[in-house]
Amino acid sequence: MKKKLSTMFGLLAAVSFAFGQAQNPECMQNLSIFAEHAKVKNYEAAYEPWKMVFENCPDLHYATYAYGEKILKDRIENDEANKPVYIESLMTVYEKGPEYFPKRYTKAGSMIDVALLKFDNDMAEDEELFSLLDEAFKEDQANFKNPKAMYLYFSTLVDLHNAGKKDLQEVFDTYDAVTGKIDAENRELAEIILKYVEKDSAGTLTSKEARALKNARINGESYEKISGSIDSKLGALADCENLIPLYEKNFEERKGDADWLRGAAGRMDAKGCTSDAMFVKLVEALDAIEPSASSKYFLGSLYEERGETSKAMDYFKQSIDLETDKFKKSNKLLSIATKAKKRGQKSTANNYARQALSANPSEGRAYMLIASLIADSANECGSTTFEKKAVYWRAAEMARKAGQVDPSMGNSAAKAASAYEGRAPSRSEIFNSGMQGQSIKFNCWIGGSVKVPSL
Repeated sequence: MKKKLSTMFGLLAAVSFAFGQAQNPECMQNLSIFAEHAKVKNYEAAYEPWKMVFENCPDLHYATYAYGEKILKDRIENDEANKPVYIESLMTVYEKGPEYFPKRYTKAGSMIDVALLKFDNDMAEDEELFSLLDEAFKEDQANFKNPKAMYLYFSTLVDLHNAGKKDLQEVFDTYDAVTGKIDAENRELAEIILKYVEKDSAGTLTSKEARALKNARINGESYEKISGSIDSKLGALADCENLIPLYEKNFEERKGDADWLRGAAGRMDAKGCTSDAMFVKLVEALDAIEPSASSKYFLGSLYEERGETSKAMDYFKQSIDLETDKFKKSNKLLSIATKAKKRGQKSTANNYARQALSANPSEGRAYMLIASLIADSANECGSTTFEKKAVYWRAAEMARKAGQVDPSMGNSAAKAASAYEGRAPSRSEIFNSGMQGQSIKFNCWIGGSVKVPSL
């Protein structure tokens, strides 16, 4: 229920003029009083006039809900004796906001606020929390953007599964839905960052653009943290030992469901279960009913597992050619690059990683993969120890780019860049080399050059 209040006071006079005759005059007076107190954060003094307006004229102005949240949160924190009363009032504020001001407050936002309030104050069991968040997510996913709520939604489901109250398939379905939502949000944030990052480097951002860029990076970091927590919560539930019997059990019933087959095959591929016969059944069934970029990709994984690398690459290339979605194409190219890296084919891996970036310039994972490939090649490039260690500066550059274009990788990219720089020539080595400010060219697959820092 966090909304901008900067223009609210200019609107209060208009509200007074327009509704003065129709509304309880005491409501208008108390609206002005509590708003003035709240403006200077004197929430204790704002409480009673706010309470009068909320109870008697709940549809007067959205300030009653925007400031009501702040007033009640202050009272909850600072008046322990009456805390239960304030919590109930805040819950009512959350519930009534969409009823009276549907253009400002969403159903998902309301249900999320209620669920988090109950969670933070130990007022609900997992079943109730999950029910609230499940309804919010399924009925109003577009407005389900709160990272904490996303984690709580999935976490309570896993806890319910562990207690024998939810089946494993629902856990996987919800995992796919939530991580898909996080990916969608990150894509939007990445578009914002790509739009402004060059202007940021050039120092030509307007104040409005700078705020948009800052907010995109902050939100991206939040999604990065929550995404890692969700993966950790899923943990061993998604290993081959659990996946295979689950899919064997459901295969006959769902072998005509392309979405289910695609998700099951994708999860088995991601978890390295491609050697099992169940993976073969899933892939063949998917390709039979819906030959697509996904089915060709999984066939590639199948033949790679069998050691038929050439045939596998043929299917991977078919998959790339068939894929029309730039984000999915980038993901597939990145996966192929990762497989090539595992085979020790650094140049091939680099080539596919750069293709992934061509499809989606905001794919930070591709930059991170390139950085690791470069770092792993340090001993293969350069004729002196100094030149070999200089490779790590190039690796650090790639890692930093990951954080610049992908808000979800800010922290991990910064840590990787710092680690690579720690393996590059030290200040004393730079001084002794006499190469300050000079460029070092790499005559290996890495190509390009780096400039030695000046001391």
